[in-house]
Amino acid sequence: MGVMGQKDRVADRMLKLLDLARVFQLPVIVTEQNPKHLGPTLPAIRETLPAYNSIEKVDFNCCEVQAFNDCIEKKKLQNIILTGVETHICVLQTCVSLLERGYRVHVPHHAVDSRTEANWQIGLSLMGEAGATITSTETIIFQILKKAGTPEFKALLKTIK
Repeated sequence: MGVMGQKDRVADRMLKLLDLARVFQLPVIVTEQNPKHLGPTLPAIRETLPAYNSIEKVDFNCCEVQAFNDCIEKKKLQNIILTGVETHICVLQTCVSLLERGYRVHVPHHAVDSRTEANWQIGLSLMGEAGATITSTETIIFQILKKAGTPEFKALLKTIK
């Protein structure tokens, strides 16, 4: 994460989505690309998770990792909010595989990143062309909230301000 172009922005958006997941009890799956060499999940993200059970991988595509497949099947997911790095490599390959398997994939554009802006843009473009919904963190939050005044809305007020 240390070499990403917008690491602070990405971490901020991931934390907002984790807050949404906490309030709505949405499942969260964490993968780490070769953490021994590239480093583990950021401490701020780890500390926000209800439990830190990452799936370590060397495959760029999460769908090539049986533990990841087992997890998404066990949770009976249909819609997946996909975040991470790098947009044009791991995120793209995972997104395309999930789409091919029939999942609806939502990619909040500021919750993914690459080392360069050009690769970030290319990754977003290719995922959109493949059928993913390229969206924003705030759009996702409000689509799940549906209306103001609810206990969930009040719980997320600090997050959305």
